[in-house]
Amino acid sequence: MKSTIQRYEKELTDSVIPFWENHCVDREHGGFLICLDRYGDPYDTTKHLWMQWRTVYMFAALAETRFAADRRERWLEIAKQGFRFLVDHGRDPEGAYYFALNREGGPIVAPYSSGSDFFAIMGCIALFEATGDPECREAAIASLETLLGRAGNPKGRWNKRLPASTQWRAHDTYMATVNLGLVLGEGLGLPGLDDQVDAAIDAILERFWREEHGVVLENLAPSFTPDLGSPEGRTVCPGHGLESAWFILRHAEKNERPDRVEKVCEIVKSILEHGWDPEFGGIYYFTDLLGKPPPELTWDMKLWWVHCEALVALLMGYRLTCDATLLEWFEKLDEWTWKHFPDRDHGEWFGYLNRRGEPTHMLKGGKWKTFFHLPRALLECIGQMEEL
Repeated sequence: MKSTIQRYEKELTDSVIPFWENHCVDREHGGFLICLDRYGDPYDTTKHLWMQWRTVYMFAALAETRFAADRRERWLEIAKQGFRFLVDHGRDPEGAYYFALNREGGPIVAPYSSGSDFFAIMGCIALFEATGDPECREAAIASLETLLGRAGNPKGRWNKRLPASTQWRAHDTYMATVNLGLVLGEGLGLPGLDDQVDAAIDAILERFWREEHGVVLENLAPSFTPDLGSPEGRTVCPGHGLESAWFILRHAEKNERPDRVEKVCEIVKSILEHGWDPEFGGIYYFTDLLGKPPPELTWDMKLWWVHCEALVALLMGYRLTCDATLLEWFEKLDEWTWKHFPDRDHGEWFGYLNRRGEPTHMLKGGKWKTFFHLPRALLECIGQMEEL
């Protein structure tokens, strides 16, 4: 895999990192200008906190890799100025992080999403690991307390659903719990979520995974049973299933659970068989389990993050099992992904393709795309291949 490793390394160091390092830092007000067009110019100065904290995380994490060399201090300075801006401006009076700020740091969207707190934890822990700064650790623990306090009602008073609506159990909540457990254990050495993480993994593998259909469902009824009479209950997001898979694989490897490894690898193969577009290639964004009209109008698009998470899951699964089918899928997906997503003229990757694999949006960053899924996947894939 030497040539593949070299290709991934070159993409990370010569294309992806320089694009964000050169264009995203707001040197006037602090934080990051995330909404960047194809050339790296900002088309919107709104600062969405999911994306802000993900960017802090990525620069801090990169500073701890062999790719830092003489860039380590530069990357840490970028992460630290983002941390300072967000801690100073990003929290409401109760300590929850807003969803979005204006360029100067004024709050413009209420903290209706606990995802802002989750990614604050990730960013703070990565910066604490890289610098040892106790303020970063304290900020991570404060956000953890906020996040856990919102567990029963994540959207709080901003929840727009009325009592008569179905109160779904969402797969991404359980996926986030597994990821949070990994982050806390590796970064802060806090084992307090062990039971919750095990319960979340069991829920994914025993409930959300539906062996009879070969998919991981996005939503279950409160009784942990499928509701195939509604679009929400039939929704499948292959990308979430594959991202969950490699989180669980990492947890299983650390905790010596080969039974989970084997099961997850079978799930990965099944998700790809279900989500792969047999006509144009690539992985669908959403599908309806019974083939009915999906409510998401973007259902047949091909998104960068879905393919990034799939590449990681396949390599990690192959390394742990030597299952040749996983390697075959990786080679197939790797070829399709690198043919369609990279922007060879201006760097970085397009995020949104139509079903045929043609870019629909020329942006490189926005409300839901930043310096995160792609560099993380490149790093993870390089690491898996080097271990192989």
